[in-house]
Amino acid sequence: MLSPIQLYKRAYYGLSLNSWYLSLVMLINRSGTMVIPFMTLYCTQQLHFSIAQAGWIMGIFGLGSISGAFLGGRLTDKYGFYDVQVFALFSGGVLFILLGFQHTFLTLGIFTFILSLCNEAFRPANSTAIAYHSSGENKTRSYSLNRLAVNLGWAFGGAIGGFLASFNYHLLFWVDGCTNILAAVFLLKLLPRSGFTKTVHKTDISNIPSSAYRDGVYLVFILLATLFATCFFQMFTIQPLFYKTEWHLNEQFIGFLMALNGILIAFIEMVIVYNLEGKRHPLKYISLGIFITGVAFLLLNVLVPGKFSAITVMVLITIGEIISMPFMNAFWIVRTSEHNRGQYAALYSMSWSTAQILAPTVGSQIILYNHFSMLWWIMALMCGISSIGFVFLYRFVLSPKS
Repeated sequence: MLSPIQLYKRAYYGLSLNSWYLSLVMLINRSGTMVIPFMTLYCTQQLHFSIAQAGWIMGIFGLGSISGAFLGGRLTDKYGFYDVQVFALFSGGVLFILLGFQHTFLTLGIFTFILSLCNEAFRPANSTAIAYHSSGENKTRSYSLNRLAVNLGWAFGGAIGGFLASFNYHLLFWVDGCTNILAAVFLLKLLPRSGFTKTVHKTDISNIPSSAYRDGVYLVFILLATLFATCFFQMFTIQPLFYKTEWHLNEQFIGFLMALNGILIAFIEMVIVYNLEGKRHPLKYISLGIFITGVAFLLLNVLVPGKFSAITVMVLITIGEIISMPFMNAFWIVRTSEHNRGQYAALYSMSWSTAQILAPTVGSQIILYNHFSMLWWIMALMCGISSIGFVFLYRFVLSPKS
């Protein structure tokens, strides 16, 4: 029986130094993630937009993210992951600051699109960089380490963001922008350009689909992932508004909930992934995690409104996230080679960006014509469909026809 200390040592053992550097850059970047979680509140509370308008702003952000992910993947395969990451971080930092000066629906929408276009190009480049700096034995843990950095930064940013929002929403834009720029500086210092600016090398690709867009199994995977992500993003878009307007929780506590998500992931995800990795097919874990997330959304209509209920829901969503998301990366990365990894990473990023459009726009429209309770029933149902879909995909993948 291993002690907790031994478990943590084994969970982190064998990861490359550059993987740690990439995670540190991500930690700095995500520590300033404050604008997006509070955007619906900012639009409705500060700019006095309607819920539908706030939903459209978040949808515009998602539309820009899709374009940015596609562009980032193409640029990564053509020019390499290094320059794409640096450009995305610097440009995103400047644009976050400029976004804070936009006060009309039109200008806020325009700047939101440009920001998300530049900012989202970072994702496929970063995913490709993680794969480049990891081995076949520790790729899943390398991605989990990166997610740990994301969520630890999210925990810090969410907590500080809730505190800053209670005083002045405009501070969120400055902090988010400055941390983006600081992350770019650290990337340049810790991982200077040294021969890995181009990700394409000669490799045996006979057993790998030539294009992500012609990989039928992967396209089904992307469809199911998008369905799940549309539900998951409610946590960052509509759910804070629900807690504020329906359960009457304040910004500080909403920030604490966001921080709790990140803290739990930071403390337990690597150990869980270490213990699960290689024991079952990734699609089995994905299906289970999505099912747990669906149960969490269902409980929003069942539990008595209050802080304890909100914490319970967040814990369940976090557990579902921990079990599903690292193994999503594990699934797609083994289907790639260095010549097309940017495509696969881009398509995966695009699925989540598509969900960023669908989550607030669909969610806000359901609320507008019905009520929050209907939204949570629908989200629970969608998670159930996605979970079952991954079970069927698992059986298909393991069949000789796959």
